[in-house]
Amino acid sequence: MNDRVTVDIQDGVADVRLVRIDKMNALDNAMFEALIQTGERLKREPGLRAVVLSGEGRAFCAGLDMGNFQAMASGERSGGEGTAGALVTTNRTEGGSNRAQHAVMVWREIPVPVIAAIHGVAFGGGFQLTLGADLRFVTSDVKLSVLEIKWGLIPDMAGMVLLRNLVRDDVARDLTFSGRIFSGDEALAMGLATRVCEHPLAEALAFARDVAAKSPHAIRAGKRLLNLIGDADQQAILLEESREQTELMGKPNQVEAVRAGLEKRAPNFAEAEVDTSAPAPFGAG
Repeated sequence: MNDRVTVDIQDGVADVRLVRIDKMNALDNAMFEALIQTGERLKREPGLRAVVLSGEGRAFCAGLDMGNFQAMASGERSGGEGTAGALVTTNRTEGGSNRAQHAVMVWREIPVPVIAAIHGVAFGGGFQLTLGADLRFVTSDVKLSVLEIKWGLIPDMAGMVLLRNLVRDDVARDLTFSGRIFSGDEALAMGLATRVCEHPLAEALAFARDVAAKSPHAIRAGKRLLNLIGDADQQAILLEESREQTELMGKPNQVEAVRAGLEKRAPNFAEAEVDTSAPAPFGAG
């Protein structure tokens, strides 16, 4: 693998940990690659019964590495690889994912249950990574956010595919438009967390060991069926995520959002253009 992710498999349970501790497990090119390689390996791991995904140190994952945003603030369209890298036109997986999306969707494609144990923070791409798991065990005081709007972006790591199956439409819009930070308790109430527990990793490993004691054929069949139900129109949504992100990335308002965030000031956005070709609303002259 590399120095971003470790894997320890015992009795059919894979204990997978993000280990970029000094950066709160932020997503850089090496982390994206490690997540994909690890997921692809586990898809083919003989005897695998369950997977637990967690982050070492103070956080699960703080989101996209700040180096990417520094590059965006200078006006570069792509702040390196990952979310800002391959978008619409590059090779996609059979399921419709680009590279950044696959770093999340690969966990959904693993044929056994994946439990995310989440503490500290899971922001932006880190939060979307948790959505790729089948179950999410969180601490009460964990800080979660669909943070992309802060940087003038949208969730583009399969977030739109996965959120729609977990929360009401208006809740998904609330989180996407506001970028607000919410707790583990609120995540449980919204349907984004499976359990609130004092020690998520310990409980996730215990759950995984319990799953590992069940019929592997039944467990895998159950996951196949659940994925089939949840993946309707997946390819169209994944492609639309990338198209919208391509239209946003590197444009003046997106660069301004990044600069304002880095400079800790209020952003000064230009107004969006009005589509004059749209039909006039009722009652308008």
